[in-house]
Amino acid sequence: MTEGAKRTTRSPAQALFRRLFMINGLVFAVATLVLAISPATVSAPLVLAEVPVLIVGLALMLAANALLLRRSLAPLDALTTLMQRVDLLRTGDRLPIGGNSDLTHVIATFNAMLDRLEAERSASSGHALAAQEGERRRIARELHDEIGQSLTVVLLGLKRVVDRAPDDLREDLHGVQETVRASLDEVRQVARRLRPGVLEDLGLHAALAALCSDVSQMSGVQVARAVQHDLPELGADVELVLYRIAQESLTNIARHARATRAELSLGTRDGRLTLRVTDDGQGGARQDGAGIRGMRERALLIGARLAVDSPPGEGTRVHLTIPNDRSPTR
Repeated sequence: MTEGAKRTTRSPAQALFRRLFMINGLVFAVATLVLAISPATVSAPLVLAEVPVLIVGLALMLAANALLLRRSLAPLDALTTLMQRVDLLRTGDRLPIGGNSDLTHVIATFNAMLDRLEAERSASSGHALAAQEGERRRIARELHDEIGQSLTVVLLGLKRVVDRAPDDLREDLHGVQETVRASLDEVRQVARRLRPGVLEDLGLHAALAALCSDVSQMSGVQVARAVQHDLPELGADVELVLYRIAQESLTNIARHARATRAELSLGTRDGRLTLRVTDDGQGGARQDGAGIRGMRERALLIGARLAVDSPPGEGTRVHLTIPNDRSPTR
């Protein structure tokens, strides 16, 4: 940029000052012209009959000045409102650029700042969630390979002891054996929730079916499942996000909703992939908890939009929509 261009480029504050100065100057110029061509005069000293003329003229100038300034500064109200409701987990909230040309640069700069913040938040969330998934896999592997194997060895040892134990101790040893077997099953369930091996081995359909079955068995909530068979090709990151959001939604239903029935559906609607999880519970969730905010962060990773509707007494509806231009990555 040349020195001449630097001198002619005005900052937003300078542009706004120039506009306000021009508006006030225009009002005063018009008022002066009206006084010059009108028969109204002001005597020295001031005559009492001329006071109403001055008051009316002043009122007209103030009204005209207020109207022009209000129209000029109106975008600032919308900008302030947007600043108050901004949430980086709810993307796409922007102020349309138009109207006052001097504030266009301010609005465009604020929109660009939101774009940068959302991109940075998405990138940082991606790194954090990737690290979290890695830690989940490590813990699940240790649970399965170490604790699971240790409990299996204990079960085998107990079986040999039971076979050689006297009759009066055999019943007690059977109780211990069942307790260890139940603990082994719980360890395997925890490992499966931490690392959905079925998702990697058998795919999304089988993983969702196993998830719904597990939730039904553990909580008693009947989970109906409707998954489209001919889903479009999905990337591994999209499948993982879909699984985790479905898992968190069903877990919330089992823990907090007091529901008797839930429904999970996945399919394409209007050309977009849509995941819906609903229940017939108490609803009434007013604020996003850690679970819902975690789901929003996962949705940002694949450019999806998550909506959670929870009217009191009408259950909760989780709706995830993946855009059409989401390309699969493997």
